[in-house]
Amino acid sequence: MIIDETKTPTFFEQIEEMVEWLASFGKSEKNGVTRPLYSSSWQAAQQGLEKRMKQIGLEVYYDDVGNLFGRLPAYTKSNTTILTGSHIDTVIDGGKYDGAYGIIAGIIALQYLYENYGQPKKNIEVVSLCEEEGSRFPMTYWGSGSITGVKTINDIEHLTDSQGISFVTAMQEAGFGKGNYQQPLRNDLECFVELHIEQGEMLEREGKSIGIVSHIVGQRRYNVTIIGESNHAGTTPMSWRKDAMYTAAELIQYVMKKAKETSPDLVATVGQMVIEPNLANVIPGEITFSLDIRHRDEHVLESFCQVIFEQFSLIASKHQTEVTVHNWMMEKPVKMSEKLNSISEALLMKENIPYKKMTSGAGHDSQRFGGYCPTSLLFVPSKNGVSHSPNEFTKTEDLEKGIQLLIKVLYKLAYEGGGFE
Repeated sequence: MIIDETKTPTFFEQIEEMVEWLASFGKSEKNGVTRPLYSSSWQAAQQGLEKRMKQIGLEVYYDDVGNLFGRLPAYTKSNTTILTGSHIDTVIDGGKYDGAYGIIAGIIALQYLYENYGQPKKNIEVVSLCEEEGSRFPMTYWGSGSITGVKTINDIEHLTDSQGISFVTAMQEAGFGKGNYQQPLRNDLECFVELHIEQGEMLEREGKSIGIVSHIVGQRRYNVTIIGESNHAGTTPMSWRKDAMYTAAELIQYVMKKAKETSPDLVATVGQMVIEPNLANVIPGEITFSLDIRHRDEHVLESFCQVIFEQFSLIASKHQTEVTVHNWMMEKPVKMSEKLNSISEALLMKENIPYKKMTSGAGHDSQRFGGYCPTSLLFVPSKNGVSHSPNEFTKTEDLEKGIQLLIKVLYKLAYEGGGFE
């Protein structure tokens, strides 16, 4: 398939217009985007996308959790669907491209395919997933998790946001969760293709236009609590102290050193800390810090965690303190489809477009779909690797290259058809 450049003079303008238009729903004072799940800005964005999808001739519908779909149906009845898209929600003061780009790309791709090639052999749908970020409630991947059956009403019935509003109440006030739409679980998906900004700087640093993701890393998150003894900073000799901060400092230093020794691809982050009583002249009696550990190999993650937590107990004991570790997230690594990736790779090689095979250090909806159906995650560069920020930026030229690749991949899958895996 060759995209006729004479028929796509407005790609550039179309992309820029849609990026700014979608960012207007929830635009913040800092020129970022705040669009939490089921909020008024979220509802306005989904309704706006619904109109756009209808305008280009797609069959549009919601499911009962608020995922929005635009379907380009096959010319004969088909029970197979090729799905593309990403999530519509954002973090507070997030960027214009995270999630939104994948939805915009899907709409533009389906419009181009329909106008130039008519209806496909297999259904193609673009989805605006209702939630991925944990943007309002302590729950991530609600949209993709509901489609794949990983998440159900049982997972949300006791959750509330920071204002005390329940998940169920917010969903119903937005018009969903009442049985008025089809249930979200799907059994017709042949594959899922997600186009996303990298949210890192590897592609930009290496001068690559496209990233083909082989794996999405596994993530483990912990809260580590050290119990010592608060006492006077001036009258307690160093040898008598049960200093929770001293213990925490050694634990954190040990984790960072061990992570560097274990694997160049393993990352460990301490991003939050709570100190009690948090006074300048009092020895800390209790410290709690977060620990985020990521790697693409589950065995490496398991081995690393086992080693460091055994050492934690020894270090804490040495300082006459106690340590407890609470694991509150355990996402397994997910491998992307080699068959789907080979399609993208062949297309890029044919046109001599520079690309990189890479691992995604961030979680994406593809992580949920990857355990359910063949899935491909494709990246375009992020300037300076900045994301989840009003400063998030990707050049329109790079956005366009990603969309052109998506068009060709969807054409190969849905128009040329044939067996998959």
